[in-house]
Amino acid sequence: MSIIYLLLGCSLLMALVFLGAFIWSVRSGQLDDDYTPSVRILFDDIKKKDESSNEKVKNEKN
Repeated sequence: MSIIYLLLGCSLLMALVFLGAFIWSVRSGQLDDDYTPSVRILFDDIKKKDESSNEKVKNEKN
């Protein structure tokens, strides 16, 4: 029966550690922006296409 108390205490301590880590990560701003990282790769492709189309227009005018 004493092992149950030991395991219960260890599990509560571990749960508090994980809760503290979660609260720390939220307060430090690690979870603020969840949209931009998923589409960041698309932003670079759009810029490259725009630049290449502008160069074609410049070359056609000359």
